[in-house]
Amino acid sequence: MEQRLKAKLVLEDGSVFPGYSFGFAGNSSGEVVFNTAMNGYPESLTDPSYYGQILVTTFPLIGNYGVPEPKLDNGVEQNWESNSIHIRGLVVNEYSISYSHWNANKSLGQWLTENGIPGISGVDTRMLTKHLREKGCMLGKIVVDGDIDWYNPNSDNLVEKVSVSEPKVYGNAERKIVLVDCGVKNNIIRCLLKRNIQVLRVPYNYNFLSDDFDGVLISNGPGDPKLNKTTISNIRAVLGLNKPIMGICLGNQLLALAANANTYKLSYGHRGHNQPVRLKGTNRCFITSQNHGYAIDASTLSDEWEVMFENLNDGTCEGIRHRSKPFFAVQFHPEASGGPNDTEFLFDEFINLIDQN
Repeated sequence: MEQRLKAKLVLEDGSVFPGYSFGFAGNSSGEVVFNTAMNGYPESLTDPSYYGQILVTTFPLIGNYGVPEPKLDNGVEQNWESNSIHIRGLVVNEYSISYSHWNANKSLGQWLTENGIPGISGVDTRMLTKHLREKGCMLGKIVVDGDIDWYNPNSDNLVEKVSVSEPKVYGNAERKIVLVDCGVKNNIIRCLLKRNIQVLRVPYNYNFLSDDFDGVLISNGPGDPKLNKTTISNIRAVLGLNKPIMGICLGNQLLALAANANTYKLSYGHRGHNQPVRLKGTNRCFITSQNHGYAIDASTLSDEWEVMFENLNDGTCEGIRHRSKPFFAVQFHPEASGGPNDTEFLFDEFINLIDQN
């Protein structure tokens, strides 16, 4: 049995949540956020959008199916959403030391230890989540021994830390898409490849305007979208080419900023696999996977743009589209991984726009 080393989660408002250390037995700090998903922790922990954050899982039992081993196919990792863990800490109610799954090759605790990521179990995560919902996401730190300084990830350009450093090509097909990597999840690449698309994955600040491409996909990613000034400038320039554009999560916010709209920080964000959204102007509702802390201020959209999807929990903007040109973006994750696949058809709609253009 693993040693029950005491640890505590300390929030910037002075709240303290005691528990026990698992994973790396060290200190860490970041922004504390919660995720309402019931499974998919290997995918969540490797999602670059969580960079700099301490993740609280509202589902009480975590770790019971272990962690899958890395597996590459067509140059893309198949079992994780990137090549490394991006969270700065994990907070759970009950950590399962024993695990059982045909695809697992190690425990969650072992994986965290190998990557220097602390975890804390034994925390009343329901009470903690209620606290974060009432007070909003805040800075926090997991302390096992001594202390550590506060770290505010929102003050950094996090996209720079998770984007590729040079262009990379996946697949070989007639239709070519530029994927602006702001912290892309691997399943976005998988969804494009299985639709016979050649993907040119470029750094977030790469000027791709002179490259040969049929469309542009702006990926998800972490942090404040307004810090990505070069990316916004490049998107604004490509809007003038009238080539199809699709944005996902952070890509939704960046497209809005390029169109001179505004974004703002949500109190506690949307993170989980169970967010209901409605296609505006219809009664069609979809259950979506989400992970974001910022949103578009729909009131700042110009007359050329309209809200495409809206969140049925709080009414926030979940997607935008141009009224006459082949540009659209969504705040949720149509590629899911983990989560429901209700909206994967949006990749097909994007490709249809390319074929019609």
